[in-house]
Amino acid sequence: MPSVTPDALLDPKNDYVFKRLFGEAPELLVSLINDLRPDLPEIRSVEILNPGINAEELRGKYIILDVLARDGEGHAHNVEIQVRRYGAWHQRALYYLARMLAQQLEQGEDYATLRAAVGIHLLDFDLFTDTPEQRAQARWRFEMRDARQPEVTLGNRLQLTLIELKKADRLGLGADPLSAWITFFEHWREEQTMAAIKHTPIQEALNRVRQLSADEEARRLAFVRERALHDEVSLLKEAREEGERLGMQKGRLETARNLLALGVLSDGQIAQATGLRVAQVEALRAAAPS
Repeated sequence: MPSVTPDALLDPKNDYVFKRLFGEAPELLVSLINDLRPDLPEIRSVEILNPGINAEELRGKYIILDVLARDGEGHAHNVEIQVRRYGAWHQRALYYLARMLAQQLEQGEDYATLRAAVGIHLLDFDLFTDTPEQRAQARWRFEMRDARQPEVTLGNRLQLTLIELKKADRLGLGADPLSAWITFFEHWREEQTMAAIKHTPIQEALNRVRQLSADEEARRLAFVRERALHDEVSLLKEAREEGERLGMQKGRLETARNLLALGVLSDGQIAQATGLRVAQVEALRAAAPS
């Protein structure tokens, strides 16, 4: 096994690393899916549908590197990890899941042959925090059920499992395999903590992280991906700040127009009151209807 210090281990939450871990190891992906959904029937095998990663994906903004797979029963699985929250997060997740379901059938095929579209998203942020009950739950599964009688369902052809990693780590979920995976994703660099986990798939995943971390090219590509994600965060922050700035500017202009309409203050006084330049106030006065 390659010798890599814990501090040098790549982050399995980096979606490039995540896809290398599970997109290249179908047996490990089977273990992950079964452990994250312990209350559903186990799957026994998967075929990875998108094992490759191209350079455009690594550098692309607003792209999530996911693992697409089909199990032995024909059900489609989308497994991904996310470290940032989009404004339209729910809409994206639902759209992607519905598209996975719709793309299964060819023209003329019987609807009875439709298999499930399963989303499994690991979130490294808290998503549901509005109530004490939401803050006390970290694993969620959404299906199509009646609002008044949730025991009445349209089946589980559409299902989305969410794991809020940081919340689950804070809450502590016992010593089951799900808890072991959460510990892996949140504490992979803590040698003693990881050594205490006896669940074999976790140790296999950690060994694969060590192997990737010892590979110079894998480290380079993981850094490329991390830099792209940081650039994305910066772009979003700049866009938000620019929007706020334009909003403030619009408010100042509107206030200046109202003060001009009163006809009491001079241009200099209005500029002082609104934070605008005198030239801007003069331009507003010139453009005002006489």
